[in-house]
Amino acid sequence: MSDEEFDDDYSANEREKQGDEGEEEKEPTEEEEEESLSPHLLTEEIMKEGLSLLCKTGNGLAHAYVKLEAKENLIHLLWLKVDGNRLISARLPELPYLQIASFAHNRIKDTEGITHPRLGSLNLKGNEIQVISGLDPGKLTNLHTVELRGNKLETTTGLHLPKLKNLYLAQNFITHLEGLEELVQLTTLHLRDNRLETLDGFSKSMKCLQYLNLRGNGILNLQEMAKLQVLPMLRALVLMDNPCSDEGEYRMEALVLLPHLERLDKDFFEEDERAEAEETRQRRRDEDQEMEESAQGEVTE
Repeated sequence: MSDEEFDDDYSANEREKQGDEGEEEKEPTEEEEEESLSPHLLTEEIMKEGLSLLCKTGNGLAHAYVKLEAKENLIHLLWLKVDGNRLISARLPELPYLQIASFAHNRIKDTEGITHPRLGSLNLKGNEIQVISGLDPGKLTNLHTVELRGNKLETTTGLHLPKLKNLYLAQNFITHLEGLEELVQLTTLHLRDNRLETLDGFSKSMKCLQYLNLRGNGILNLQEMAKLQVLPMLRALVLMDNPCSDEGEYRMEALVLLPHLERLDKDFFEEDERAEAEETRQRRRDEDQEMEESAQGEVTE
């Protein structure tokens, strides 16, 4: 299905009522107007009338209709899946009951025109989106999951969605994190296989984030993990396949810096590791206090 055909399926269908030849055109009655606006059941007869465009099937041994025009029957649509087509936009007239929409593996270049008020899950995986824009939190009040894996994003700016809980941004070109402070209900964040070298951009307002996947980025310094201390609920962190994960004290340093962490990469922390990490934290606190006291003593002298 092309993007033009897709837009046609959802465009408004204006009908002209004409009287018989020589008769004056009559205004529609109230009952007729209500009937024309009321939803229609998608019946077998409607399917037969709307099917067209006969094409060969995948194996080339049979034929099937691949186009369905049902303009008056989509007002109550709950689930829309148009994966693997040639759409260049996800823009649609507002569908008041739509809850799940999947536009994966098309040629979509932006996130404009998505305004469905009951939409809960939006899949835009495998498209050509470079910038996130137009996702209005005032309209997308139920949106909890956004899938943007495999696009061309370079930044996370444009995600003003305080109700969002799951965000998938793997396999993009993201070099820095921006605008995350508004994701106050986010619990899961996937950033695997991007181009992050630092962990700047996380905010203390992200009080619900529990799972963070940063596998396959370019984070060099183990101390970058200290920037994740603003995430009080972080329990699972994936940092494998980053340069910093090759350092000898990688696992212990993660637990020292993030004492509430339960799992690093694929493995949970054991009690003996937690005890060792606590000893290391206490030793560092003592050393910092001694250095501070020494510095104060030099000033007074």
